[in-house]
Amino acid sequence: MTTPAITLYGTPLSGHVHRVEAFLNILGLPFRYVDVNAELQKSDGFLALNPLGQIPVLVDGDLALADSTAILVYLASRYDGSGLWSPKAPEKAAQVQRWLSIASAELRFGPARARFLTLWGGTTSYADAQVLAERILRFMDGHLANRDWLAAERPTIADLACYAYVARAPEGGVPLDPYPAVRRWLERVEAIPRCTPMPHSTLPISS
Repeated sequence: MTTPAITLYGTPLSGHVHRVEAFLNILGLPFRYVDVNAELQKSDGFLALNPLGQIPVLVDGDLALADSTAILVYLASRYDGSGLWSPKAPEKAAQVQRWLSIASAELRFGPARARFLTLWGGTTSYADAQVLAERILRFMDGHLANRDWLAAERPTIADLACYAYVARAPEGGVPLDPYPAVRRWLERVEAIPRCTPMPHSTLPISS
């Protein structure tokens, strides 16, 4: 059996990793998955791939690329022949970029951080994360009230970038009941052919 040219380094409960894994599956690209534990993440070999020691890392031939949204852009540019997942029309491209930025900012420091603090603990303010989570989810719910997708008339990498931490926001104590448009959008994302849902955590809740 031929070894896939693409390798993805990550952990199953990381939303950053999930957005890349989901897109690889949607594109039908074979890849090898390497589960990164704490020891591997600090190893010289892994730090040679990403000196910041963060996941995910995608290796495609001689290319090693870190940062989940950068990886999404790369995969769309290289492997999506339709051009639909990362549209080039200026207005749509700008909308995609806007949501990639939201995924890296408001979603990361809102629902993603609330989930991290709930599952793994930490010293960052949970209250601040919860306030930001509720603010961005209200914004998303209004944005999605009369549209199916975040940035265009069809799904784009913007939807994949934003999906995971919204889908598992309840694991951080952030309910989705008040956001019906967001919940319908999550169902649409999970119905994309070959899209793999973000796994649920089985970890005990930190007190």
